[in-house]
Amino acid sequence: MAIVETKGLTKVYGSGDTAVTALDSVDLSVEPGEFVAIMGPSGCGKSTLLNLIGGLDRPTAGSVSIDGTDVSTMSDDHLTELRRRRIGFVFQFFNLIPVLNAAENAGLPLTLDGAKPADADRRARDWLMRVGLEGRTGSRPDQLSGGQQQRVAVARALVAEPALMLCDEPTGNLDSKSSSEIAELLRQASAEWGRAIVMVTHDVGIASHADRIVFMKDGGIVDDVKLDGNRVEQTRAAMEKAGLL
Repeated sequence: MAIVETKGLTKVYGSGDTAVTALDSVDLSVEPGEFVAIMGPSGCGKSTLLNLIGGLDRPTAGSVSIDGTDVSTMSDDHLTELRRRRIGFVFQFFNLIPVLNAAENAGLPLTLDGAKPADADRRARDWLMRVGLEGRTGSRPDQLSGGQQQRVAVARALVAEPALMLCDEPTGNLDSKSSSEIAELLRQASAEWGRAIVMVTHDVGIASHADRIVFMKDGGIVDDVKLDGNRVEQTRAAMEKAGLL
């Protein structure tokens, strides 16, 4: 069973003459453990699609299923519980809490879900070790580099053992070296730790770490390419074919 499935997913903002169709009848399926990158020009609907999959917004029409459960009709309380337990989020600007250290930030989803402090701390430290930050568990965000802060955010996204990670431009605020390291870490989360990943990115090099790239334009999917061989060259060729280069 697909971990993510959208059918006829549509999002319209406004009404009448001012209505704007951000997403136009999108069908998408993502398998467990699959790493999917979403690419396309600004305003094509990439982030809208991600927000609808994550239950951060409601569709105008169509449906979103996570693990076979239709989330588009869930109550707000059930959506909150689903996001906390089944979905990990990684954003461009880290969204760490300044007064909390790395372990406290990474363990926050468990703390909010009622875990005992000692258990949340243990699991957070374990994930910080896996993402390469075992020596910085007591550091606050302002004591960490941008790449290290994003590693904390990745650990936070993984700490509840979610089946799905949603990443919105996760390297957009990083230098090239840190960007590549985060992309490799996401690849590891998919290949070794079995998480399905849906990632929005503008970066060809970052997208080439994925198993598959979905290209969007004007609110719809215009191509869907599985990667093998020379991934960067294949990504560029697919972008040219989709009219995105």
